Parts: sequence; C-alpha cells; structure tokens
Amino acid sequence: MDKKLSGKKVAILVADGFEQVEMTKPREALEDAGAETKIVSPKAGQIQGMHHADKGDKFDVDLTLEDARPEEFDALMIPGGLMNPDQLRSTPEALEFVRHFFSEGKPVAAICHGPWVLIDAGVVRGRTLTSWPAIKTDVRNAGGNWVNEEVVVDNGLVTSRKPDDIPAFNKKMIEEFCEGKHAPQREAATVTLET
Repeated sequence: MDKKLSGKKVAILVADGFEQVEMTKPREALEDAGAETKIVSPKAGQIQGMHHADKGDKFDVDLTLEDARPEEFDALMIPGGLMNPDQLRSTPEALEFVRHFFSEGKPVAAICHGPWVLIDAGVVRGRTLTSWPAIKTDVRNAGGNWVNEEVVVDNGLVTSRKPDDIPAFNKKMIEEFCEGKHAPQREAATVTLET
C-alpha cells in the first residue's frame, strides 16, 4: 500500500468503553498508510474495547492525556461507542487536547458517538457533520449541521455514523490527514472558541 502518511503522527483519543472496531480498523488503515499512531487516554495501563454491549479486548495506552503533547501530533482520531465519548467529554484535559487540533487547523476524524467530544469541546458550531443518529439533536443544539451520510468532510473534519461506514471513513480520513493543516478549520475554530 502507498505510504502517503509516512512521517505523520496520529493521536487516537480513547477511554474505556470504546467500540472496538471503530478504533482497530481506522488504526490499521492509518498504519498501513505509513502513519505512526498513539493511543492517548485519560488513564494509564489498558483500556477496554466493546463489541456493542459486550466486552471486547483490552488495549495498551501509549500516552496519558497528562503526558501527551497535542503539538507533537499531525492529526486526531476519535472512535465511538457509548461510554468512551461520554467519559472523554467529561474530562477537561481531553477537551483541551481536542481544541488544540481545531485551533491549529489540524485534521480530525470522529465516528459514531465520537462527535459528542467535539460538542463539549465547543468546535461544531457552523460545521456540517454526521454521527450516530441518536445524537443528531445534540449536534444541532451545538450549532452543527447534521446530515445522514456515510461520511462527511468539512474543512479537515471527517465524520461517519457507524461501523458499516468504516471503509468510507478510512478513505476520507487518510485523504484529509494526508492534506495536513486546513486553514478554514483554524478560522472556524477561532471564531467558535472565542464566542
């Protein structure tokens, strides 16, 4: 496979209770494209993956949020699941970590319930995105334009709805991560974060 992401570092922001396939398949695609990925989590040790409501595998955390430096990463990926984004959006350090990528115009990809984290980070106003349908009202209440499509790209922000969308999600995520910084993403974040 073409190693078009060689030299790029991608943070995968995740906590216990993430939908396992929404982390493993995108991570595999990123690494196949040459990216170096790091699992960043609020806690050290291992995090618990899920297959819907059933426990999946455990994964080693590479960096805690306390030790992770967002400026060392080129892009950010946020898997879904119910518990994972709920925990992340309740963690101030996670929200600060996310805001860095938007304020610097770095590409971000989030799937399923992952946009919950973006909502609490205050970065969806004026953006077009998708998510698991159950949180579309949350997206709209936060000022986002929710659409029901398998993958949506808005100035460096890539979103998808569910595991079935992963092939399309991975393709667009790699394209956007390859492009690097997106000035319109930074401009939109600056306006949103200041208001």
